[in-house]
Amino acid sequence: MHADTLLLAAHVENPAEEPPHPPTIEPRNPRPSPAAHTPTTTRATTPTTTAAAPIANPTANPTANPTASPTVTAEADPAATEVANPSATAVAIAGGRVIAVGDSAALDALRGPDTAVHSFPGATILPGLVDAHAHPVWGSIEIGRGVDLSGAATLEQVCARLADAAHGLPADEWITGFDLDVNVFDGDPAGAVFGERFPGRPISLMTRDAHALVVSPRAGELAGLTGRETFTDASTVVVGADGRPTGYVVELQAMDLVFDHYPEVPVATAAAHVLRQLRTLARGGLTGLHALDFTDPSEAVYRHIEERGELPLRIRCSPLVPADSAPAVWRDIAGLQGRRGRRWHVEGAKFMLDGTADNGTAWFDRPDTHGENREPLWRDLDAYRAAMRFFAGRGIPTATHAIGDQAVRFALDVIEEIGPVERGPHRIEHIESLPDDLLDRFAALGVVAGLQPVHGTRHTRADGTDKWSLRIGPDRAARGWRTRDLLDHGAVVALGSDWPIGPGDPRIGLADCQLRRPVEEPHTPPVQPGQALTAREAYAGMTAAAARAAGAAAELGEVAPGYLADLTVFAANPLDLPPEEQPGNPVLATVVGGTVQLHPHSTEGTP
Repeated sequence: MHADTLLLAAHVENPAEEPPHPPTIEPRNPRPSPAAHTPTTTRATTPTTTAAAPIANPTANPTANPTASPTVTAEADPAATEVANPSATAVAIAGGRVIAVGDSAALDALRGPDTAVHSFPGATILPGLVDAHAHPVWGSIEIGRGVDLSGAATLEQVCARLADAAHGLPADEWITGFDLDVNVFDGDPAGAVFGERFPGRPISLMTRDAHALVVSPRAGELAGLTGRETFTDASTVVVGADGRPTGYVVELQAMDLVFDHYPEVPVATAAAHVLRQLRTLARGGLTGLHALDFTDPSEAVYRHIEERGELPLRIRCSPLVPADSAPAVWRDIAGLQGRRGRRWHVEGAKFMLDGTADNGTAWFDRPDTHGENREPLWRDLDAYRAAMRFFAGRGIPTATHAIGDQAVRFALDVIEEIGPVERGPHRIEHIESLPDDLLDRFAALGVVAGLQPVHGTRHTRADGTDKWSLRIGPDRAARGWRTRDLLDHGAVVALGSDWPIGPGDPRIGLADCQLRRPVEEPHTPPVQPGQALTAREAYAGMTAAAARAAGAAAELGEVAPGYLADLTVFAANPLDLPPEEQPGNPVLATVVGGTVQLHPHSTEGTP
């Protein structure tokens, strides 16, 4: 769907959560009167007698509202059903779906005990924003229990934050952290400094890309790290010249050796962390996200939340197929398909064909400047091919993490071999460096390109002095995060944050995507500015494209009769704002399945 048809300027209202004195929030630009943003609820106490007909799309997603009654659209003014009509001022919702759009007068006859007309005069409604790549459970837990190292640009700043966290704690209590910038180390990351500054304390810090840990000597001792470990994937416990572990632990299987010794987090505590973060994400405008994982305690956390309330947004979970795993593991993951709650469900399978360029574990067509980044994470490529065929043969769509150019090429080759599935398109995630000859293949094969441009804007530098650029070289760095080129070659580009690795507030990521630099840093040179998107293209990447990536284009990504009533309500139309002002564009409400949640304090986004 073209981005031009995505937006609807309309009035909405809150059917069940309207406060006695609704808040007034004034946007930066344009500036309608405060009264224009006062939501009102209108419901009739008697059924409507307006003639109606079945919706054009009768196929419902059972994950969305399995008990919803059939929805109808009114035989009314054509403006009431014209999604792209800029004069539309109202949305009627019943059974969790949009049944008509137009103005209040045209929709007045639809009001009834099971139908609400939602109104935000002067505001702008978009299809609900969906982050197409996130990690809500482990990300929330890491944030909830760990030290936030974002913005710590020197090793001294890192140690200062750790010292604050250690204050008053028993000397043997673990300290964990996240978002560690490996650029704080002069050479390769190592944990000796933490042993010197915090003797006897187990410390484990997750790097910004979440594919490595830097651990203190005590943490390494507790985890039993020797440097002689062997793994079935490309994981490694890095050793120094003396053959002893340096404290740098790379990739998932090696990291698990450390994670196994973290203090256990009770499910109730984990659920509280997750719910807190999901509410924050919803205040930024998200109505859904694609969780590219489903590890413990994901299911227990989601069920715990839904036993006591409601998830603030929809979550589509795709479990990870471990590298070089056996068919028995594949069968277990296939058996998870369709598992669900009210707002979460399992669909799809996630693969990690390579690691990350910063760690030297991505798969490029030639080695990097360290002689690394030249091998896949799956040691047995025939096993990857067989696993992909296994899931495709059962109608299960796949999503492959592929950062290096050779990983992307091989994933495309395998997808061409196994063919499409009806349930949804195959996807390739990250695609950090892409050669010209692969641009056309995404559209030709119907493969969705899942990109996170915030990795480029926030983890690399235009002058190439960051570790990512220095490792892979200027020619490959110049082909980073090719959003513009992929769109121009007909690909579906679904945008995500990889949260918590990138900023979860979608307004920030969408602004970065247009600027190709951090939106809050006006003097920072853009990274590959020729890959910038327009506002329409960027917002399409988190609406229509995200829906297509999930195989849900018939139900999500539009504001139209028959579509699920998942909406994001902005104070001002973001397409009319310069990208610098979009993070401050208040989100007045999000709507999930017709349920409205007001966000009266949603103003500036936070990176």
